[in-house]
Amino acid sequence: MLEALRVADQFLLDRIVVNQPMYHMFHRDIENEVIPFSEQNGISQIIYSPLAQGVLSGKYKAGMEYPKGSRAADDSSNMYIAPYLTKDVLTKVERLQGLACEQSLTLSQLALAWVLRHDNVASTIIGASKPEQVLENVKAIGVKLSTETIDSINKILN
Repeated sequence: MLEALRVADQFLLDRIVVNQPMYHMFHRDIENEVIPFSEQNGISQIIYSPLAQGVLSGKYKAGMEYPKGSRAADDSSNMYIAPYLTKDVLTKVERLQGLACEQSLTLSQLALAWVLRHDNVASTIIGASKPEQVLENVKAIGVKLSTETIDSINKILN
């Protein structure tokens, strides 16, 4: 991004204003460098895969068969979801599900609110296979997670 900004400035071009990284509870690479750099340079994030390929929807359970028609059951797309279908990750997902219930949220809403908690995150790209999923996910927009909830999430993830 630094090089893109340098070239834009050098040739009097429009600067980049948005970045589209993957970001979710199990993929946090952007937190230490990308977000701080972006905040300093007026670049927002539009996040893709905020639900970790659907794993943070709660539909996958450790030791259980994958739902028919799901990404995990589809040989053409399960390579993207496979890293998140481990027993360790799915155990954490179950604990996150419990935390979401304590907050009167669905797991998807908790995961989306967690991503959207950064002022630098302008939006997320979500995929839904049913209209009900869109309605559920939209409810995450106004959710503000408390410091205690974020701390609880971090304890589960670490």
